[in-house]
Amino acid sequence: MTTIHDVLRRPLITEKSNYQTGNLNQYVFEVSLDANKVMIKEAVETLFDVDVVRVNVINVPPKRSRRWRNRRVMVRRSAYKKAIVTLAPGNRIEAFEGVR
Repeated sequence: MTTIHDVLRRPLITEKSNYQTGNLNQYVFEVSLDANKVMIKEAVETLFDVDVVRVNVINVPPKRSRRWRNRRVMVRRSAYKKAIVTLAPGNRIEAFEGVR
């Protein structure tokens, strides 16, 4: 059984997630593979003391790529699950504020 601290792995900071944070009040996290929407909502509300309106979950498949120097070396990146969490108007997560 996973605890609240095991559900959220890390925040995902990209250009698109910065846009979502600033304009849509959405935050993106990498979550554990066995987490569901209810677990993610409870974890975010407990850890950051905010109100969550909606949680969208995306399963990102594993991808193969080649190494830059040697074309014959294939590298496999693991699959992961990410969650886009929409907060109620007026709520912010302070950890994301200085990232832009």
